[in-house]
Amino acid sequence: MTHRSRQSVWPRLFLAAAIAIPITPARIAVAEDVGENKSDLIRNLLPTVVNITVRKDESGPTSAANAAAQGADVSPIKTFVGSGFIIDPSGQIVTNYHVVQDAFEITVTFSDGGRAPGHVLSASRLADIALVKVDVDHPLPAAHWGNSDLLQVGDQVFAAGNPFGIGLSVSAGIVSGLNRDIQNSPYDDLIQTDATINHGNSGGPLFNMQGDVIGVDSTIISPTTGSSGIGFAIPSNSAHFVIDQLRTYGWVRPAWIGVKVQTVTGEIAEALGLPQARGSIISWVMADGPAAKAGLAIGDIIIRYDGTVPSDERALLRDIAHTPVGDTITLSVRRNGEDRDVLIPVEAWPRNQWEARDAPTPVLRPKIVIPPDLGLSLSAISDGEKTNLGLDKGLNGVLVKGVSPGSDPARRGLSSGDVILRVQNTPVSTPADVQSGIDAARAGKKDFVLMLVLPKVRDVIGPKWFVLRLNTADG
Repeated sequence: MTHRSRQSVWPRLFLAAAIAIPITPARIAVAEDVGENKSDLIRNLLPTVVNITVRKDESGPTSAANAAAQGADVSPIKTFVGSGFIIDPSGQIVTNYHVVQDAFEITVTFSDGGRAPGHVLSASRLADIALVKVDVDHPLPAAHWGNSDLLQVGDQVFAAGNPFGIGLSVSAGIVSGLNRDIQNSPYDDLIQTDATINHGNSGGPLFNMQGDVIGVDSTIISPTTGSSGIGFAIPSNSAHFVIDQLRTYGWVRPAWIGVKVQTVTGEIAEALGLPQARGSIISWVMADGPAAKAGLAIGDIIIRYDGTVPSDERALLRDIAHTPVGDTITLSVRRNGEDRDVLIPVEAWPRNQWEARDAPTPVLRPKIVIPPDLGLSLSAISDGEKTNLGLDKGLNGVLVKGVSPGSDPARRGLSSGDVILRVQNTPVSTPADVQSGIDAARAGKKDFVLMLVLPKVRDVIGPKWFVLRLNTADG
């Protein structure tokens, strides 16, 4: 089963000091130095990694049916977590598209605990890459792109992310395989690793031992919702290409020659009487496209691209897509047993055709109106009620009589029977006191208000602080 984590991703590294071999004191010192170097490297990279929390409105017929079946008000506003990494000191962040898809609110948490709201600048659904921006008043530490083409099976890698939403975590492992095709897109070229990947790490970076980003954690294959040691990352060269295109043009703008191809399999080679299975056979040529103008035809077999031999049709399509628009490429083509070179000036993929297959769903910014009272129905507490509500002698509060379904207080766990003791650390004893505290926080242009609440149902003794949203979802 393939899982793309909305909460998701990876790795596990064995330090040299843990290797069980006979060693002299000198060898112990070397092993410890290697471990310390890794610790220093990881510590320096952590500030470039972020946690991403998103809110999505999943209201609809299914949501309503579930709520009815449970006999309760179930909020359609859901929270999901993922990961990302900073690529520009101005606040540009890379993550997976599926992390932020359909989100109306994005919150980025940095390694030092600081937070900032984010918004999607642009994205590619097909590549599963999104570019998120946060507005900050100081430069942020940015990660460096590495060259994923240099990776080899067995290379050590490590990653940082937000597995299961528990917070920034580091793990490590090795590259288990390259150029994996798991049918997510026609261009799959994924890095496989045995590093631990879980929901919550999606969008996080996969680092090499030089501290460069060589992959973007994206997908796991597992019979359960947890990691089974088979995880995948988008190679940095592919991700970097997509990000550069998004930053420059607002869409991927791949190069295009207007052909559809298939890998020449052993069966195809035998059917055609070819001595070996090699190249990609053309199954369709778009009218008036660059390939048609250059004379390519259905049945031609593309053997080489600019002197190199692509491993399969996915590699050929990637090579073409990554070619700078306007450049001329040389395709070595076999037709009727004879090879010839064809020069083709590549063009930009027609945008309307590309967006028909890769137009990401727009970032949603619904007009969620937060009422002045936050959706809380309140009443004063008489002296006779205090004992039943668990209020100590001399302690005052305000009783929550009701909470609007789907409201922020409901989503955060407030319910009828709870008692509000303080608003912004100021004791309250009447509904007017609570409203006054809410109004004062709004007047101070705060996004949130803090309330000390004595829950009706308590897992542990004593009250609990709740932070409630004051502003609308779209600011």
